[in-house]
Amino acid sequence: MERCTEPFSGLIVTVDNTADDVARAIHSLSDADLVRLKALAQLWARGLPRGLSWSDVLHEAIARALDGSRKWPRGIPILAFLSGVMRSICEDQWRRERLEHEVLCRDVDSADLCAAGDTAGSTADPERAVSAAQSLAAVNRLFAADPDALKIIAGLSDGLTAAEICRVYGMSEREYDTTRRRMRRALLRCGLDWSAS
Repeated sequence: MERCTEPFSGLIVTVDNTADDVARAIHSLSDADLVRLKALAQLWARGLPRGLSWSDVLHEAIARALDGSRKWPRGIPILAFLSGVMRSICEDQWRRERLEHEVLCRDVDSADLCAAGDTAGSTADPERAVSAAQSLAAVNRLFAADPDALKIIAGLSDGLTAAEICRVYGMSEREYDTTRRRMRRALLRCGLDWSAS
C-alpha cells in the first residue's frame, strides 16, 4: 500500500487504485492469470448454498472492484485482491446461511432438528439441512391450528405407523384418514410434496 506523508504533519493518506486501474488490470490479465483467477473462484465458491457458482462469485467480486465498493490498495497484486474479495463474498454467504438456519430452528422450536442441522452442516451439506428446516417450519406453520394434523406429523417424525399413531394419540382410523386427506390437499395447494404413506 502506498502511503504519502508530509514531514511533521502526522497526516497519512492512503492511495487506492481507481476503477479505471481495476479495469486496465483485469483487461491485461494473461491467459494463465485468468486460469488462476478461475481456480481461485472455484476454491472459494466450493459448496456454496443457494446454487451460487464460482462464476457468480467471480463476477460479483469484479463488479464490486469496478463500482468502488471494494477498494484495491496499491501494491497488492490484482489476483490476490480479487481472491480476497471472493473469499469475503463466500464468507458472507455462509454467515447469512447460518443465521437463517438459526432463525428457522427457533421458528420450528425443535432442539433435536437444530442439533441435527448443525451436525449435518458441519460435515457435508448445510444446504440440505437448511432446506429441511425450512420445509418443516412451513409444514408446522401450515398446520399450527390443526391438532390432529400435528399429531400425525409428530407420529410420522417418530417413525410410527398409521395404526401406532391412532393408538398413541387416541384417533380413530376414520379420523386419521380424514386428517390425512385434509393434509394432502393443504400441502398440494401450497406446492409442498406429500410423500409419507
